[in-house]
Amino acid sequence: MSATVVTTPSGKLEGKDLGHCLEFRGIPFAAPPVGPLRYQPPEPVDAWSGVREAKAFGPVAPQNDAMSVVVRRFLGGSTEQSEDCLYLNVWTPAADGARRPVMVWIHGGAFTLGSGGNELYAGSRLARRGDVVVVTLNYRLGAIGFLNANGSFGKDSGIVPNVGLHDQVAALKWVRDHIEVFGGDPEQVTVFGESAGGMSVGTLLGTPSAQGLFHRAILQSGAAHNVSTEVKAAEVSKLFLEELGADGESPHAVREAPVAALLKAQRGVADRLGVLLGILPWQPSVDGGLLTESPFDAIAGGRVTPVPSIIGTNRDEWRLFLMGDPRVRTLDEAAFERRVRRTLEAAVGANDDALVASAVARYGPALGTPIERWCTFQSDRVFHAPATMLAEKCAGAGVPTYTYRFDWVPRMVGSYTGSFHALEIPFVFGTVRSGFLRMALGATTDARSLSNRMQQAWLTFARNGQPVAENLPDWLPFTEQHPRTMILGPTSGIHEDVHAPAVRFFSSLLC
Repeated sequence: MSATVVTTPSGKLEGKDLGHCLEFRGIPFAAPPVGPLRYQPPEPVDAWSGVREAKAFGPVAPQNDAMSVVVRRFLGGSTEQSEDCLYLNVWTPAADGARRPVMVWIHGGAFTLGSGGNELYAGSRLARRGDVVVVTLNYRLGAIGFLNANGSFGKDSGIVPNVGLHDQVAALKWVRDHIEVFGGDPEQVTVFGESAGGMSVGTLLGTPSAQGLFHRAILQSGAAHNVSTEVKAAEVSKLFLEELGADGESPHAVREAPVAALLKAQRGVADRLGVLLGILPWQPSVDGGLLTESPFDAIAGGRVTPVPSIIGTNRDEWRLFLMGDPRVRTLDEAAFERRVRRTLEAAVGANDDALVASAVARYGPALGTPIERWCTFQSDRVFHAPATMLAEKCAGAGVPTYTYRFDWVPRMVGSYTGSFHALEIPFVFGTVRSGFLRMALGATTDARSLSNRMQQAWLTFARNGQPVAENLPDWLPFTEQHPRTMILGPTSGIHEDVHAPAVRFFSSLLC
């Protein structure tokens, strides 16, 4: 049998030999979630006869954000959208029965866009460099993946909440049951992801049914706070039904609606809630089933045991989102205060003058222009504070915990972009010199050097639980007594209390 053909419990798959590793694309890990399965947890995939070709990415989950088109155009990947989207991809040095560490990537995109079938996430370089097996996956997105209609229709409506999170758990179970035939070790699985992917990893840390399916975690620009309460989920559901024109209708109106109508209503909810303020209506939620409480609370209360983790953020996270925020260019003091007020009102559910005044003072003129202050405020609120708070709870649970801050900036446009959200991804996957990224980032010597160090650190962590790399100082763990953070940039080093001011201000708002 050819080295590019493997026999899985579901049937035979034929991939590609890339020379330095094998690649298998578009592997179904569940039955197509279509028709009556639209809002149901994933079902097992039907076995097939013969040899199934695994050489092309599967369709991506339905999404209507214009940014998804831009991403696919510049970075490659599948362009077909379909509710039949539950596919994953595998890169392995050899399908030889060896038990290599496995790294499972969960993509980001605000829980509304993206896919695992993106050339930016191609796992070939990591697989070759670290002798590991890399897996990327799709999951259902937006209102199809994360609608919680319990508050609107009750729990017996046939609309199961959090099916996108169910998909992620199902993919991890597929890895447990199938990865050995690809040369991977199901007892040495690291799950990693960025943005909504990192938030997904943080959620999985506190999801009881995911316990034991992975053994280490890497959270890039995501933590465990992006989980809606039942009350918030009910508010989103009500708005969604209004946008869909199904308010007062039966659940059938949602289960049978055309995809285009669901996507239009989904976008309408985001516009009404203010997605540019960093509010994510389509995210996991407490549902009384898969999630009986906030994952952060489950970890903090000792009701689940986290795994050894790397948790980090980029220094200037919010700079990326300014690109889609045309009004920010004219942001003045009054507009800055209005944005802070609206954001905090959404967080606490009330208009609190004292809280707004405290925020405006904390993020005052000493931090720069209103635009710069807005970036700092949002970077702290959405990313830095949640990541540090999760690190505190994981370290407090007694598991090895490492934190980082990514500080590298593109040489040509760094004064504008800073170390923006998602900038670290090509450094982790070793794609800083690939295609469009070579021009966009400027494949400088310091960028390549940093990418090498980060890949090595991620790989050694996946192999033995400790991030180590040549030319990188000793990466000491984050502890309650010594909250150490590795600064990753042209010059790297350990610092303490990097985000302490952000945690002091936002901790009571995020818990």
